[in-house]
Amino acid sequence: MKQIPRDAQPLRNVLFIMCDQLRADYLSCYGHPKLHTPHIDGLAKRGVRFDRAYVQGAVCGASRMSTYTGRYVSSHGAMWNFVPLSVGQMTLGDHVRSQGVRCALVGKTHVEADTEGARRLGMDVTQGAGMLAMQGGFEPYARDDGIWPPGFKVSGNAYCDWLRERGYVSDNPWHDFANSGRGSGGEVLSGWQMRWAGAPAAIKEAHSETPYTTDRAIDFMREAGDQPWVLHLSYIKPHWPYVAPAPYHAMYGPQDVIPAARSEAEREQAHPVIEGFRRDTASQSFSRDEVRDTVIPTYMGLVKQVDDQLGRLFAFMEEQGLDKDTLIIFTSDHGDYLGDHWLGEKELFHEPIVRVPLILCDPRAQADAGRGGVSGELVECIDIVPTILEALGIEPPTQWLEGQSLLPMLRAPGTAKGKQFVVCENSYAFRDAVRLPLGQPVERCHMTMLCDKRWKFVHVEDLPPMLFDLETDPLELNDLGRDPRFAAVREQMLERMFGWLRERRRFPTMDPKAIAAWNRREVEAGILIGAW
Repeated sequence: MKQIPRDAQPLRNVLFIMCDQLRADYLSCYGHPKLHTPHIDGLAKRGVRFDRAYVQGAVCGASRMSTYTGRYVSSHGAMWNFVPLSVGQMTLGDHVRSQGVRCALVGKTHVEADTEGARRLGMDVTQGAGMLAMQGGFEPYARDDGIWPPGFKVSGNAYCDWLRERGYVSDNPWHDFANSGRGSGGEVLSGWQMRWAGAPAAIKEAHSETPYTTDRAIDFMREAGDQPWVLHLSYIKPHWPYVAPAPYHAMYGPQDVIPAARSEAEREQAHPVIEGFRRDTASQSFSRDEVRDTVIPTYMGLVKQVDDQLGRLFAFMEEQGLDKDTLIIFTSDHGDYLGDHWLGEKELFHEPIVRVPLILCDPRAQADAGRGGVSGELVECIDIVPTILEALGIEPPTQWLEGQSLLPMLRAPGTAKGKQFVVCENSYAFRDAVRLPLGQPVERCHMTMLCDKRWKFVHVEDLPPMLFDLETDPLELNDLGRDPRFAAVREQMLERMFGWLRERRRFPTMDPKAIAAWNRREVEAGILIGAW
């Protein structure tokens, strides 16, 4: 039997890292002039950095469900946060676990369990396949979605229990210590109020969320044994509350804050949906320089802490020899406006939200040609699942997956091509401050973005579209959606959107090869419909 070259064999493990609400341009390898992230930069030097990677949802839940399923939001249906992911959807864990690969989670997923679907099917959600379905296909080795409101009594949460064991005793130590500071009189300076973002968290740095999450990842790797694994390491930071432990709270100051990408002209004749989001509390706050100068240095400190912890993790992997047979993927679920375009939070489709960092490092020799390179091809986060499957030597179930493997871009840089355009979706149905003034019913609030290498087009039901020329207006300050000079561009992009809709996976539960062979099998079986 012919021996397969060692570097052509499948990889053993995958480390899939995701940060929450991390902008691509807040890493030094993506061009930030003040925030240096040497460990993430080092990963890019060992692999390939994708400069134009886009999420498929503009909010945590929808984006993550697309990344975990390899399917567009319209295909999996979990349109927003807290919308259950149907038990009928296949996820990364389902694809790899059937091939003997352990698929575990450390950190956040934002998966909302489809308990109604499980009840209808009579599933036991406390163990086995039922439990995994409620966790989005991940073994919850150390799941922690965080975000506990002030005053909320938290019980049964591993991180909060761990904090109490170390002397942080309260009903909600996540809020009272890890995500709040202390005033001169010992009073809690709640992280939910951004005015206190400059205060250090009332916790030792080693006990804060990011080191805790890193510790659990190291624990998993120590315990994994001989079984191949996929570990989804999902940091909750730099997502709000914007609170960092010392010394990260004071590493940066207002002098390090990049000017906001916004103009007064944007406020004139603004698109009604964008105008609605600008009325939001977060947008009103981030429109003030005082808020940006207070919050963004802390956001930068949280990113720096993630980078330092990844340095610790990468060093551990090298000591254990895990770096030699593990594919490492680093990305984010979306960005953060931080005052750009007079907006806060996320949910719309400007570059600071939908363009995310994406770095892949394949240790095999066949990826040496692309090592240290930068790809300007258009790629999507739904490409991550098929990339992982190919790296592990698992045949991709194409009837389910709408992404494509990125490994050819690592092996043949400059020749392997990305996509003609990328897609992102969202709905403002969950935002009454936007929806009600427009008089829109819930089912008419869908928004779809198509972006090619030059044009970004956003279709909004019953309202004018948005259009940006990224070539002449890279900061997206001039919406051409109602400019008669660009009617032909809008028509072309709308037709491309309809073409994209027509190409969605129609038969996810049946292999395309089986469908193609159906008629032949009917004839061979002697089924002669309508014969005389």
